[in-house]
Amino acid sequence: MRTAYSVETVRAAERELMARLPDGTLMQRAAGGLAAACADLLGRVYGSRVALLIGSGDNGGDALYAGARLARRGAGVTAILLTPERAHPGGLAALRRAGGRAVGTAEAEDLIERADLVVDGIVGIGGKGGLRPEAAPLADAVARSRAAVVAVDLPSGVDVETGEVRGTALRADLTVTFGTHKPGLLIDPAREYAGVVRLVDIGLALPNDAVELEALQHDDVAALLPLPAAETDKYRRGVVGIAAGSARYPGAAVLAVAGALRGGAGAVRYVGPAGDAVIARFPETLVSERGPKKAGRVQAWVVGPGAGDDAATVAEVLATDVPVLLDADGLRLADAEAVRGRAAPTLMTPHAGEAAALLGVSREEVEGARLASVRELAGRYAATVLLKGSTTLVAEAGGTGAVRVNPTGTGWLATAGSGDVLSGLAGSLLAAGLTAVDAASVAAYLHGLSARFAADGAPVGAHDVAEGIPGAWRDVRG
Repeated sequence: MRTAYSVETVRAAERELMARLPDGTLMQRAAGGLAAACADLLGRVYGSRVALLIGSGDNGGDALYAGARLARRGAGVTAILLTPERAHPGGLAALRRAGGRAVGTAEAEDLIERADLVVDGIVGIGGKGGLRPEAAPLADAVARSRAAVVAVDLPSGVDVETGEVRGTALRADLTVTFGTHKPGLLIDPAREYAGVVRLVDIGLALPNDAVELEALQHDDVAALLPLPAAETDKYRRGVVGIAAGSARYPGAAVLAVAGALRGGAGAVRYVGPAGDAVIARFPETLVSERGPKKAGRVQAWVVGPGAGDDAATVAEVLATDVPVLLDADGLRLADAEAVRGRAAPTLMTPHAGEAAALLGVSREEVEGARLASVRELAGRYAATVLLKGSTTLVAEAGGTGAVRVNPTGTGWLATAGSGDVLSGLAGSLLAAGLTAVDAASVAAYLHGLSARFAADGAPVGAHDVAEGIPGAWRDVRG
């Protein structure tokens, strides 16, 4: 599992390690990893032109020492000092000894334009907000250049803790981060600025109970997948109820059932006005017209996709004593007190617009502060929340603990009905006995992987995503 830690935790671990090592060892480890990554990106180091953007402090020191290593291999390395009087003295001396040079910002635009590689060492993990006015022109020059861009620890101008970008920031092709991932590198919009992220191990000992973010990998998902044994029957595999669709949106019901059937459920019970459409597409579905209370035995409910204004069904489902997934219209129709008062787990799956309505803020605020938004929703509703989007986040009920970030997906997943498929898939996993956090995380992972496989660089529909889930499941299991 990939994990990310707060700045405070990282700095505490760095202090503890530096106390046990000779002075400068940690910076040399970081610089060595950074130089190796730069060399890999360049391909040929000898004769290449490298521009280092150097701010104050250790972040600039890492870049200067890495630049010295590249200069010793024959690169032409120039450090552009934003604050010459505060540049790391040891790193600056090392660069000059290796044949590199240092200049002020007056020459920056020309050097950046001619560079093969730009190393962003302006701001480290202590930076807050966007770049300062004196650094913003450098970001503009980098954006206009053809140079490859490597960020040191994180792109300058992004918020390391939240992934927010509140002003001008540099965009990197590669970010080399040290010791552990930082939250901002895994969450949009900052993740988009980071490019590919390469982790360099510098020997930090980080506490397991202080994880801020975690991202499941194939092995983690494989360990959570519910697999039937020889004696398993459909009830042991889980029966999921789907209360979705309307006369206007029958397709939402069909897509939610599709996701549930491919999520491993032993049986799917459907209640709602789209029964004919569901049966026509999936004859194995158990259809009832008598409402959730009389639908028969279920181990989890999915309610809301395409439900229109059917608040009564939403309330009926929330009154059950099994896990419930609330999506789409269900989020709008659900009584907040009923959600908070449930004894059984509740999983809410809003997109940014729905989350904004629930929080009473603008969509832009949610998209710009995704981590804070998902935590606030989970705390306000005492429910597990899966916030859909370019970075899908899952926060456990109450909003405390590590937030999970989904690493799979593709831009082609932004298509009508894909969220209905996700809801059915997650509901099936809830019925199989996974916790709300695990069901949401595994569903998002498989959903994103399926979309990636189905798209293969071309547009896809939600039905393609549903059909691809078994292939994603097999790929995860290896």
